[in-house]
Amino acid sequence: MQWKNELTRMLGIIYPLIQAPMLGITTPAMVAAVSNSGGMGSLPVGGLPPEKITALIREVKGLTQQPFAVNLFVYEPAEHYDRKTFEDMQEFLQFLYGANRLAAAPVNFDEVPFYSWRDQLPVILAAGIKYVSFTFGMPDEAGFRLLKEHHVLLMGTATSVEEATVLASAGTDVVIAQGIEAGGHRGSFLPGKLPQVGTLALVPQIVDRVHVPVIAAGGIMDGRGVAAAKMLGAAGVQLGSLFLRAHESLATPAHKAALADITDTDTLLTRALSGRWARGVRNTLITEIEASGLPISEYPYQNELTRPIRKVARELDNTAFVNMWAGQAAGKARAWSTADIFAELVRETALLFNK
Repeated sequence: MQWKNELTRMLGIIYPLIQAPMLGITTPAMVAAVSNSGGMGSLPVGGLPPEKITALIREVKGLTQQPFAVNLFVYEPAEHYDRKTFEDMQEFLQFLYGANRLAAAPVNFDEVPFYSWRDQLPVILAAGIKYVSFTFGMPDEAGFRLLKEHHVLLMGTATSVEEATVLASAGTDVVIAQGIEAGGHRGSFLPGKLPQVGTLALVPQIVDRVHVPVIAAGGIMDGRGVAAAKMLGAAGVQLGSLFLRAHESLATPAHKAALADITDTDTLLTRALSGRWARGVRNTLITEIEASGLPISEYPYQNELTRPIRKVARELDNTAFVNMWAGQAAGKARAWSTADIFAELVRETALLFNK
């Protein structure tokens, strides 16, 4: 089949296959393995301090000389975060941990860290990164201008046609169309109801409305999904859940084992763990927070509230209190090396188009 298209030329890659940035799961080794295989690896750095970003970029560059993207959380903090909402949830969580014979340090409302994309951009540009993807929103006019001055190619996440048109009009070079099937955080950023459009419906509508390459994301786990996205007009695909069980994934052994047994109906959308809508596997922490009836703090405050117990649970390999982000088709993920997963995806897709 013919893999080369406008997107592969823009990104300098062989295959229009992008590894989704999954904060807490993706490692530099995973990013490099995809890039070395001819696709594009994506390094997630949303919310991380600049010095950590510099170290991660350096580690990826030590493993590959091929192109890779850096992914940012681009959003503006709320004007006001409610302390009472935060403290009420913290009191509940401390009780919940004790009832489950677990202990996690309380979080100080006044010390919740916030690293803006504006704080992160200087180190990313200093590292010579030429491909940046973003989610939760988009850079302001000054941000776009700075990135364009440094000849950075920009890929923005849209969960609706309206978001896609806003991104393209602002100067985004590539739109990532994220269907509701996708695991992890939703990239939604416009006010109003959360868009819940499936990939099959979303991609062709965005393709018809914007004049930039579109990448399909959500529910794509094999060559059939890649072929379907191509037929819908997508220039490429982004895959996250496919790599959740990879050897290079940071998911714990119990987390990977749990993913092997999930079905199409075993994930849900929730704000319980981070304050932003995200799709993952239901567990005790999600169930108890939702059942509490308490209001949930906005991101990043809710995310920081649950971070200590999630860290403890990871160390204990306890899936009841970690975030197990996963898409609706995550049960098809393979426990192989990233390179082998990628190679099989290429093989499956080529077979379909060469029939």
